[in-house]
Amino acid sequence: MTYTGWILLTASLVGLSCGIVGVFLILRRMAMMADAISHTVLLGIVTAFIVTRELSGPHMLIGAIIAGLLTAVLVQWFHSRGVQQDASIGVVFTTLFAIGVILIATQVGNAHLDTKHALMGEITFVPWDVMHVPLLGEVPKATFMLAAVLLVVLIVILAFYKEWKITSFDPALAASIGIPVVLMHYVFMSLVSITTVASFDAVGAIMVVAMLITPAAAAYLWTDKLPIMLVLSGAFGVISAFMGYYVALWLDTSISGSMAFATGIVFILSFLFSPRHGVLSRYLHKFNTHGSEEKLDGVS
Repeated sequence: MTYTGWILLTASLVGLSCGIVGVFLILRRMAMMADAISHTVLLGIVTAFIVTRELSGPHMLIGAIIAGLLTAVLVQWFHSRGVQQDASIGVVFTTLFAIGVILIATQVGNAHLDTKHALMGEITFVPWDVMHVPLLGEVPKATFMLAAVLLVVLIVILAFYKEWKITSFDPALAASIGIPVVLMHYVFMSLVSITTVASFDAVGAIMVVAMLITPAAAAYLWTDKLPIMLVLSGAFGVISAFMGYYVALWLDTSISGSMAFATGIVFILSFLFSPRHGVLSRYLHKFNTHGSEEKLDGVS
């Protein structure tokens, strides 16, 4: 596969994984948790590096998952004690992210880990960091990891589809019929953390947040059916990846930043033209309704 092909495949895998997970974040009204976890995993990554002094390996994933779960636990703990959820997210997110930045500045030194890399990612370097995979040959490590994460996301979502659906729409009903709502919540937070850290090194925090929230929000404007919403959200993530890559080539700018920008374009188009909730569709419906009323008045 070509250099461009690996970049587009990697970004598309990010779009698919984040798009699917993002739907449940939107339905659970936890969109800002995506922003929080995508930043606080930095603390887990930095801590894992300080302990092991290695920039790659399963310890990085474990550290990031722990940081993501710590974020979810602290937010829930503050909220249960009377702090509003958005305020809880703001306090935990900024504090843990700030600790991660301080540790990078004071403890990491000359390692290939800095705040710019953490925010913007280095997707242009993905095709050069490869590993040998049986039957496939040389495959970029980031691409292989993202493919594995997408597989995990699909298995977990499909295996517990009914449980995710009920706990997302009606947690009280889920609890009343014996579904472990709290356990499902933390399993979902683990899924968000895994998806985030797998994408983090390749595309950075900004694109992770954009891919987790914006395609799902756009899909929500097009349909009220969960299966279609999941497909649309994943598709919008892939479309944004392709669109952003060619915009970056055209403007000679950051690929990850352009892909994040492309998710905004997809959302704006959905906001304007989606059949049920789009501004233009509502205007046309209102115009047609008003015209029909005038005709009825004329007949009477």
